[in-house]
Amino acid sequence: MPARRARPPTRPGFDVPAFLKAARVARRALRFEAGAVVFAQGVPANAVFFLETGGVKLSVVSETGKEAVLGILGPGDFFGEGCLAAQPLRMSTAVAVTQVRVLRIPRLDMVRLLREDLDFADRFLSHMLARNIRIEEDLVDQLFNSSEKRLARTLLLLARYGEVDTQPRTLPRLSQETLAEMIGTTRSRVNVFMNKFRRLGFIEYNGVLKINGALLSVVLHE
Repeated sequence: MPARRARPPTRPGFDVPAFLKAARVARRALRFEAGAVVFAQGVPANAVFFLETGGVKLSVVSETGKEAVLGILGPGDFFGEGCLAAQPLRMSTAVAVTQVRVLRIPRLDMVRLLREDLDFADRFLSHMLARNIRIEEDLVDQLFNSSEKRLARTLLLLARYGEVDTQPRTLPRLSQETLAEMIGTTRSRVNVFMNKFRRLGFIEYNGVLKINGALLSVVLHE
C-alpha cells in the first residue's frame, strides 16, 4: 500500500485553503458582493462552501413567501454540507451580507477527503457540531431576546468574537436595512441602537465598522 502524502496538521485555527491545496482537493475561489446569492433554496446541492472572508446569512422561505433566518456565518465556517448526506436540493438560501470570498469544494472531493483523512474528518465534525449549536443559539436569540441584544450579538458574530477582546475588529460597512433584515426588526430601530452603541463606545464608524469587545456587555446584560 502506498504511503499517505504528508498533510498540514488539522488543529484548531489551521489554514483550510492551504490544507485543501496540499491535499490536492479541487476548489474554486469565488467572490460575492453584499446581497448576492451564493446558492438558492431548491437548486441542486453538489458542493460544500468554506467562508474565507465576510458574512453569509442562511434563510428559508415558506410556500407562502415568509422568510426565516436560520443563522449568520462568518470567516472560517463551512456551509452547504447537506449535500454530503445525499441531500439532492438546497434546503436553504445563502446570501452574502457583506462582500465575501468563499471556496467552493465539489461534493465528491469533499467526501473523498473526509474518508481519507481522519484528522480532517474529526475537525470538520467538531466544526459542524459547534456551528449547529451556534445556529440553535441564534434561533433562541430570535425567539426570546430583544432587538437590541440581537443586533449586538449579530455584530459580534460577524466580527468573530468568542470572548472579551480589547482590540477592535473591523467589518465592511453594513447597511441598516441589511442589519434590520438579519435580526427581524425595522431600520429605524437599528438606527437608534447603532447610535446608542456608538455613543457608548461599543462601535466606531470610519469607512469601516469597528466592533469593540465592550459590546459583549449588551449581550450578557439581563
